[in-house]
Amino acid sequence: MHLQLRDTSVIVTGASRGIGLAIAHGFAAEGANVSICAREPQTLTKASESLREYGTKIHSAPCDVADPRALENYISAACKALGSLNVLVNNPSGFGRTDDEDGWQKSIDVDLMASIRGSWHAVPHIAAAGGGAILHISSISGLTHSQRTPPYGAVKAALNQYTKTQAIDLAPRAIRVNAIAPGSIYFDGGLWSQVERDNPTLFGSILASIPSGRFGTPQEVADLAVFLGSHAGRWVTGQTIAVDGGQML
Repeated sequence: MHLQLRDTSVIVTGASRGIGLAIAHGFAAEGANVSICAREPQTLTKASESLREYGTKIHSAPCDVADPRALENYISAACKALGSLNVLVNNPSGFGRTDDEDGWQKSIDVDLMASIRGSWHAVPHIAAAGGGAILHISSISGLTHSQRTPPYGAVKAALNQYTKTQAIDLAPRAIRVNAIAPGSIYFDGGLWSQVERDNPTLFGSILASIPSGRFGTPQEVADLAVFLGSHAGRWVTGQTIAVDGGQML
């Protein structure tokens, strides 16, 4: 399949590890120039260095996406460094777990408003490049109840709904908008790695709920993200697509 990504420019926010970093690697491997951001400079530097193996243009900068001014400045700097922008991937999550002020604020600030604000700042650049794509990393928690993490699920549901509205609004500007809803994704240092260590009973019950018999990998989310951001996905917009091995079933 010809993805036609060489010399395109991609921003992936929250991409120092896990799903975000896998997505950044996926685009760079296909010849795209990539900018990534994250809050921790040390892990960001390591992630950026790992992307340089592909020989494309790589830019990175520390950024707390919950800070509106910092996010605006980052996207502006990334577009300047890359020379243009074709794809924005809104990846970070505040992962608000608790049904209280703090839990809700984390999810609203990072999962929802950072994705909305990131889109606001990116759209003029993508439109100026002739069109492209915006991808939101959602969750299957936004497709059903989220008993253990009420704010996280509700805010991801809002992001799924916003994806449809954006897709309609931006279609005349040749910008496609989709959301990817991962199921339980395992990687070292990630949520399910911690649960495996700290709560093996929960880990086992979640594993048993996945018909495919295993947790997903960041690469399996990245493969879909790269497709949706490429020419091959040119007729897909307004969708929230689960990547979960049948877990939602």
